[in-house]
Amino acid sequence: MKKVLAMCIAGLFSSAAAAADLMQVYQDALANDARFSAARAQLEAGQERVVQGRAGLLPQLGVSASTAWNEADIKSRAPQPGTASSSFNSNGYAVQLTQPLFRMQNWVQFKQGELQTALAETQFGIERQDLVLRVSEAYFNVLIAQDALAAVSQLRTAAAEQRELAATSFEVGTVTITDVHEAQSRFDLASAQEIAAQNQLEVARQSLAQIIGKEPDALAGLREGVELQRPQPDSIADWVAAAESGSFAVQAQQLTREIAAREVERARAGHLPTVDVVASHGLNNRPQPTTERSEASTIGLQLNLPLYAGGRVSSVSREAAALRMKADADLEDARRSAALAARQSWLGVTSGMAQVKALEAARVSSTSALEANRLGYEVGVRINIDVLNAQTQLAETLQQLSRARYDTLLAQLRLRAAAGTLGEDDVRAINALLAP
Repeated sequence: MKKVLAMCIAGLFSSAAAAADLMQVYQDALANDARFSAARAQLEAGQERVVQGRAGLLPQLGVSASTAWNEADIKSRAPQPGTASSSFNSNGYAVQLTQPLFRMQNWVQFKQGELQTALAETQFGIERQDLVLRVSEAYFNVLIAQDALAAVSQLRTAAAEQRELAATSFEVGTVTITDVHEAQSRFDLASAQEIAAQNQLEVARQSLAQIIGKEPDALAGLREGVELQRPQPDSIADWVAAAESGSFAVQAQQLTREIAAREVERARAGHLPTVDVVASHGLNNRPQPTTERSEASTIGLQLNLPLYAGGRVSSVSREAAALRMKADADLEDARRSAALAARQSWLGVTSGMAQVKALEAARVSSTSALEANRLGYEVGVRINIDVLNAQTQLAETLQQLSRARYDTLLAQLRLRAAAGTLGEDDVRAINALLAP
């Protein structure tokens, strides 16, 4: 615990030049976060879907070859009856080129490939926004834990001073033993809270380390006197409308629905004929007493018309139609979820800003109350418990103010994520509010 406390104190009071800011931590996360690396690989895999779909429209070229050893007994009838034996090796090869002219399934699959690649890019956008939120939340949690530890440590120091003052006053007979016990109780409680705060800070630091792949350095906190700004546009209706159309989750579901609709077309195309251009060249060689060697080249059209497949095509079509209906319902759910997320984030920002202002006023009044109670205790109009309560109140106010500030900043990021506009520029905007 002493080591952890030393690290925390070093982080709190280190020089600003040595402190890492949010932008630096975000860059580390881009390079080292395992989940984001997996998303990047998934994007690369998804980009191959359009190539695979296009392959069904392009020529298909194949080569085949064969060789066989033959043992043959040939019996002949009159006028020259008899039996002849021969052994020979036969071989051949063939080259075939097929160019689809009309294959509706392949054309629909090509369009699906384009949509699936777009879906992979949209899903990667979701992961990029998620990385911004995860990094920011982990970063802010470290700062909140640091501020909480600083407040509790200050409370413990103040409780220790009050305990010594109560003990001295008891020796001279100006207070009762109850004052000493109360001060000792508050000191012990603050010591326990300090241990818990140290643990919480270490957990927060390790959570951030999991994302950036290394132990975080000292982190820059908010500058003193920073005033948080309301989101623009300053209308919840505008943000809800933006979320319903621009959310990456909604965009992904729209693409999923379009893919499902194309799947219905592809399934129904199983009833349609296919037309291909087929060109081939082959050679067959059968050396015998009378050598046979044939070589031929052909080119033409090939028509295939499915008549009956046991009801499979109809069943697949009904399955695809049901999945399209499911995609419609999922799209509506995605829109509603995006609208709800926008409303929650908007209220988080607006109520958070009001809470910050109230807690800033509470910090001033709590500090004044503490000073007044200390002065009152010195002149005998206040008792020890009044001072201890004022100290506790100030420590709690400082912790609540710290959390309210960072929660409001995080709500701003979540609001932009709900609308699908969260990006690196927003990280820079938040970073500009941190101490240089």
